[in-house]
Amino acid sequence: MDARFTDEQHEIRRTLRELLGKRCGPDELRAAVGTPAGHDPALWATLAGQLGLPGLALPAAYGGAGCTATELALACEETGRALAPTPLLATAVLAAPLLLALGTDAQCADLLPRIASGALTAALAVPGPALATALALTGLDRHGGWAGGGRAGGVQARRAEGGWQLYGQADQVLDGHSAGLLVVAAHTGGFARSRVLLFLVRGDATGLTRVRQTTLDATRPQGRIQLRHVLAELLGDETVDPLPALARLGDTVAACLAAEAVGAAGRMLERTVEYVGQREQFGRPVGSFQAVKHRLADAYVQVQAARSAAYYAAWAAATTSLTVGGTATVREETAGALALAQALEALRRAAADGIQLHGGIGFTWEHEAHPYFKRAAGDELLFGPVHRLRAHAADAAHVFEEAGP
Repeated sequence: MDARFTDEQHEIRRTLRELLGKRCGPDELRAAVGTPAGHDPALWATLAGQLGLPGLALPAAYGGAGCTATELALACEETGRALAPTPLLATAVLAAPLLLALGTDAQCADLLPRIASGALTAALAVPGPALATALALTGLDRHGGWAGGGRAGGVQARRAEGGWQLYGQADQVLDGHSAGLLVVAAHTGGFARSRVLLFLVRGDATGLTRVRQTTLDATRPQGRIQLRHVLAELLGDETVDPLPALARLGDTVAACLAAEAVGAAGRMLERTVEYVGQREQFGRPVGSFQAVKHRLADAYVQVQAARSAAYYAAWAAATTSLTVGGTATVREETAGALALAQALEALRRAAADGIQLHGGIGFTWEHEAHPYFKRAAGDELLFGPVHRLRAHAADAAHVFEEAGP
C-alpha cells in the first residue's frame, strides 16, 4: 500500500473543499435541508456537471471518470467535512455500484451515463432498518432473511404480464423520497422457497407512494416508500444471486462512510480549537489550560487514527473488484467495518467535546456543533452500532474461536 496521494487525488480534495466552503456554509446548509428534496439541486448540478462527482468511480465507457473507491472515499471525506446534504452516498456509493455489477448491458448503457451526468439520482431500498445487515457490516445472512418476505413483511415480488409487480413497504431509505430510480430488494418465489432479488422502479411509477421521514440527522434525508402492485424491472439476470454483490459493496460503503465521519470529525475539532483560542476566562484563553489541551490532544490522536483506518479501508476496497468478485484477505474484508466503527467513535468524541468546550452557546440546539453530533448518532443508528460492527469483524476474523488441537 502506497500511502501517498496522487496529484489527481490532491486535486479532488482541494477543489471540493474550496467549492463546499463557498456553497455549503451554515445558512446554506439550513436552507438546503429545509427543501422538499433535502438538498440543494443547484449544488448537486455543480458537483455533477463541473466535477463529475456521481461518476467518479464509474467506467469511462459510461461517462464516468474511471477512478476507484479510494477517490470516491476522498470525495466523501470532503462532503462529510461540510456535512453537505447531497445524493452522493445514495446514488454513487450505494446504487451505482450495484447497477454496474449486476445490470445487463442494456440497463448499464441506459442508466449509468445518466447517473454519471447527475441527471438521474438513485437509492437502494431494503425493508426496515436492515441496511447494515444487507451490506454484511453487522452480520452475514446468506439467505436474505433481513428482507422479510412471507409473514415477515418487507417487499414481495411476483411475476406479472410484461415483467414483475412489487408489493410492500421499506422505511429509512436514504433519499428514497426524491430519487429518480429505486433499487428495491424484494422476496420472490413464495414463502417456503423465497429468495431475494433486486428490482428497478422508476420514481414516477404508478402505485408508488413516497414520504420524507423526520430524521435525527436532517442532512441525511430518508424516505418511506410504499409499493402497491408497482411494475418493476429485474436488475440483471434471475439466475445471479445479488446477495454476494451486496456483501462486497459493504466494504466500499463502510470506507466511504468512515471517510465522511473522519472529515466531519476533523472539521469539528478545527472549529473547537479555534474557539478555545479566542474565548477567554480568568484573563486568559480557555485553550491555554492544561486540561483543555490534553482533551483536545486526545481527540486529535483519535481523529488521526480514524483517518488512517479509513484510508486503509478505501485502499482495501479498491483492490477487490465488485464486478469480478476479487479475492481479499481477512484483514481487508474486515477493514471497512473496523474503520467505520473507529471513525464514528472519533466523530462522536469530537462533536461531544466541541459542544462542551463551546460553553453555554455550544449547548444551544441551533449551534453549528449539533449537526455533527447528530451525524454521528444517525450514522450509528443506520449502519451500526459500533459494538456490532466490531463484533462482526471479529467473527469474520475468527478472533474468539478456540484454537484447534
